[in-house]
Amino acid sequence: MTLDDIAKEINLCTRCDLHRFRQSPVPGEGPEDARILFVGEAPGRQEDNLGRPFVGRSGGILNEILVRTGLTRADIFITSVVKCRPPHNRVPRKREHETCVDAYLWRQIEIVSPTIICLLGGVATRSVLGIDRLSEARGKIFKRKSFRLLPTYHPAAAGRNRSWYRGLLEDMAQLHALVQSEVNM
Repeated sequence: MTLDDIAKEINLCTRCDLHRFRQSPVPGEGPEDARILFVGEAPGRQEDNLGRPFVGRSGGILNEILVRTGLTRADIFITSVVKCRPPHNRVPRKREHETCVDAYLWRQIEIVSPTIICLLGGVATRSVLGIDRLSEARGKIFKRKSFRLLPTYHPAAAGRNRSWYRGLLEDMAQLHALVQSEVNM
């Protein structure tokens, strides 16, 4: 099983109603051997149009943060909790995110086998860690199996709130330091 195999499954998926509203599913992108894996909430309009994660306004903010902290998008596998855009950009419903997490996200994580997973926002944090309040988890390192998880603000939220932007910047700097410490081990 490869990431391409999972992407083909996602392209044909009808497990929940979100497939009825999508232009293009967004399985994710990045190297199969990435040491860092980002998990967002759901595709937005631009992502739905292009079939790629974080290419809209949120992607611009994420790219800016990555450059500022010395991380490279080309080295990161980026995906979302749900692979199809919810209508009107609403928050994914519990059944929708549970379906995608169980059917696809855990298998993507298993294939990539990252050492660090960055959870972008409350939906990703709740879906992967089971923690309902991002404020309780943000910036803390959690250990699961062979990888660490770092919950932080979603770039869209950081774009609306300057203090959250600074928090996201701090968390990405922490992520970069974690990656560097592993390289130097």
